[in-house]
Amino acid sequence: MTDFLNDLGQRRIYWTGLIVLGLVLEAAALYYQYVLDEWPCVLCIHIRIWILGFILIGVVGLFCVYSIVVLRLLHGLSMITMLGMLERSYAVLAVERGWTFGDCDMELGMPAWFALDKWFPAIFEVQTSCGYTPIIFFNITMAEILLVVSALLVIMTTALFCASWLNRT
Repeated sequence: MTDFLNDLGQRRIYWTGLIVLGLVLEAAALYYQYVLDEWPCVLCIHIRIWILGFILIGVVGLFCVYSIVVLRLLHGLSMITMLGMLERSYAVLAVERGWTFGDCDMELGMPAWFALDKWFPAIFEVQTSCGYTPIIFFNITMAEILLVVSALLVIMTTALFCASWLNRT
């Protein structure tokens, strides 16, 4: 199993798949925002930023498949990114279900040197308060789907990270 995971983590198809998945998730979010008028809250924008992070990691991974040291670093960063996305996905679901109560600002809360909401407002601008995500299908909400997807991604990236350290080369 370790050999399979090592082989997968060193292939460009894996990094391409990560990029494609990220682009599909971003496209789906923008479709819901601009076509279905489901405006994003601050937590949803945070998830978009985590997704952007793993897209960028995937791009770097495409060019670094021959360096085990860089791949280990990228697998670690990818795992951290997926954990961040999982935490934000849980926060969205917790607010939606009423498990937690907190203030959900209309400000993204990023420092001036990382003002994505100012640089790319069409993608990263907060436009509504938290508390609701749209139903996707079969009465399953976007928050529930995001939680499952991010949990699966955490499992996958953790397995790849651990396997990269067990690599004998």
